[in-house]
Amino acid sequence: MPTYKAVVAAPIGLHARPAAVFVRAVTDTGLPVTITKPGTCGVDARSLLQVMTADFHHGCEVELGIEDSVLSGALSEAKAEKALRALGELLESQGAE
Repeated sequence: MPTYKAVVAAPIGLHARPAAVFVRAVTDTGLPVTITKPGTCGVDARSLLQVMTADFHHGCEVELGIEDSVLSGALSEAKAEKALRALGELLESQGAE
């Protein structure tokens, strides 16, 4: 499973606007991305409600992932990793605010 680790940079964490910006970016990829923090089950990163209620606070390390079963000829692992890296970089930037 392709994954990418990132740290949430938004001062208020993934709540309200930062969560909406992130979820919109995930949805735009068209990929079923999950977001997980250590010690918890992952949530669907395309769901604003799930992302907001998972308490991804400022400074929280998260792991973004895509299940291997989604990968096919049309979606290579390299493309999936590139998409996850872009989403992770969004989380790590102040632009996620």
